[in-house]
Amino acid sequence: MNDARQPAEREAQPHAHAPAQDLTSLLAALHETAAERDRAGGHAAREKQWIADAGLLTLAVPHEFGGKFGGGGGANWFDVYQTIRAIATVDSALAHLLGFQCLQIVSVDVWGNDEQRARYLGDTVRERWWWGNAVNPLDTRLVATATAGGGYLLHGAKGFCSGTRGSQMMTVSAHDAVAGKSVYGVVPTTREGITVHDDWDPIGQRQTDSGTVSFDHVRLEPHEVMQRSDVPRATLRTLVSQLVLTNLFVGIAQGALDEARRYFAQYTRPWITSGVARAADDPYQLQRFGEMRLKTIGAEAMADRAARALDDAWNKGLALDAQQRAHVALATSEAKVFAHRAALDVSEALFDACGARATGAPLALDRFWRNARVHTLHDPLDYRVRDIGRYALDGTLPDVSLYT
Repeated sequence: MNDARQPAEREAQPHAHAPAQDLTSLLAALHETAAERDRAGGHAAREKQWIADAGLLTLAVPHEFGGKFGGGGGANWFDVYQTIRAIATVDSALAHLLGFQCLQIVSVDVWGNDEQRARYLGDTVRERWWWGNAVNPLDTRLVATATAGGGYLLHGAKGFCSGTRGSQMMTVSAHDAVAGKSVYGVVPTTREGITVHDDWDPIGQRQTDSGTVSFDHVRLEPHEVMQRSDVPRATLRTLVSQLVLTNLFVGIAQGALDEARRYFAQYTRPWITSGVARAADDPYQLQRFGEMRLKTIGAEAMADRAARALDDAWNKGLALDAQQRAHVALATSEAKVFAHRAALDVSEALFDACGARATGAPLALDRFWRNARVHTLHDPLDYRVRDIGRYALDGTLPDVSLYT
């Protein structure tokens, strides 16, 4: 019998087997419902609660504020990305939400003053806050008007605000036209005048809650204003963001290969002129799976290399210089290009390997390609390849930008 309830109603129903508070059980539970949720879209409130219950909301909170990051034996960026990647193998939309949770925490960590870091990062641990994002740098519709005492009124809108629905806090950026500068801050998502719109309806990444947020003369109090810094360590935030996306791509490639392998073993028959008794003995299929694996493990290796470079740079703190930072940007772009291509190629090759029956809508095996296609349009691949080419030819390192 088809479930005629609306997606919001289905979300409220308890899962038959609620996952234990560990990553392995979480992955199994997310995989069980991934195809259905991809078709339904909407807000994954139940699954976000599972992520919180698994203790993952504080992955990027520094150990000194009660989080899991650093502090001798704690998580590092390599570990954070391994977790995001693992979730992306089964559900890249929810992996995106966790990745952007980490990104907003980093925003407070590198742009906030000591009081802001202690308050907001500490409360993230104590209150188990989900963070939303209204810092889309290319969307300049949100205007900040200065008020007495150093605060602002925010009026306008921001798009692609991942994770805002169901969040308790959000980071925000706006344009102060009078001063000719950008303004950054932190606000509670439920503050008067903020409306989180349910208007996210893409072909993929359907549960990232990346819709529009509108602001109707919303207060940004003086103590909520953060100062964006251009010191090399602070600009690592951009690379943290880019490696979130990179590891989503890697996870999509891994997940597509895993699903292709499972489907192939259970359902695929040898082609009528192949001359083999088992599809797994078809030399063309062996070649296809070999190519899929090579692309996937190549993307894994490049992403791991970039994560280790980020860890090395992060640990230098304020001693990090611009050239060292630029080498991390180069490694990040190299990894992102490789992972971008792997995600698209492997998620398409899945169908070449598995055949026509694998296109059945209930299987939703196309979600890997659709998720990859949506996310790989985040910023143009060509400009990253250009930067890599410049370095290959004459050693010119990438400049700091909104995306490098």
